[in-house]
Amino acid sequence: MYILRISELLKKFGDVVAVDNISLDIEAGQIFGLLGPNGAGKSTAINIICGLIASNKGTVTILDNDINKNRHFAKQNTGIVPQDIAIYEDLTAIENVRFFAGLYGLKGTELNSRAREALEFVGLLDKANEFPKKFSGGMKRRLNIACAIAHRPKLIIMDEPTVGIDPQSRNHILQSVKKLNEMGSTIIYTSHYMEEVEEICTKVAIMDHGKVIAEGTVDELKSIITDTGTVWVTVDHVDRVREEKLKSINGVQSIQIEESIVKVNSVRDVNNLDKVILYFTSEGIPIRNVESKVPDLETVFLTLTGRKLRD
Repeated sequence: MYILRISELLKKFGDVVAVDNISLDIEAGQIFGLLGPNGAGKSTAINIICGLIASNKGTVTILDNDINKNRHFAKQNTGIVPQDIAIYEDLTAIENVRFFAGLYGLKGTELNSRAREALEFVGLLDKANEFPKKFSGGMKRRLNIACAIAHRPKLIIMDEPTVGIDPQSRNHILQSVKKLNEMGSTIIYTSHYMEEVEEICTKVAIMDHGKVIAEGTVDELKSIITDTGTVWVTVDHVDRVREEKLKSINGVQSIQIEESIVKVNSVRDVNNLDKVILYFTSEGIPIRNVESKVPDLETVFLTLTGRKLRD
């Protein structure tokens, strides 16, 4: 059973095509990762699914109901966890959850019990009567989730729910995502942390320039670049590295620099390790370590888009 079906979705802003005739089918029970660099069209697609903006063409159905023809049904079955925290700091935690749950028609005893249930799920029931202005960033994001799930939606859209929070809160949220999925919710999950997507997502789509350029399980996506090999070169003076010069070496497809590590992705059949090492030595950049890596989702993304996720 498909919980969400997107067919030939097109959205333009003037002459700019933000979403370019994309089609996606998301099955019930999936944790579906949606990836793409800035400007890829992810946020626009999500805003259309949520009914915040209209498309120029195409259809979106939730549980076989067209969202434009049955907005109430779509709203009742969808929960949104936005990237920007959407809570009221002059309301207590439980008042926030009651307010948002009330928008979905919950009332009276059921509203109160669902609000407490949601706060307990995110580990904030003991903070029910406290104001969010006293909360840490991680606690605010967990409250954001509670506000989105109190009405028990079938589909939950989480747009970068762990950005800018501490590792403990991040882990708590990831475990909550898994538990929500086990309880029957289908989840669309966007993140710029590739390791999160690899850990929790059952299927992934990568968008770029408004199009879906790859889709499948993490293993299926990795198989796309089985002809790619990655070498991590740990160096001193990483600021001296010139990416364009490295990319000019035969076989090199893309470069990524993180702290003191230069990640060189090359066509596997091209034996260019000696030339890569020669580049560093000829530039007077001391090498501390060289390590061959199997392709990961980050390598797939970089190879397909040529850009880091946050570009």
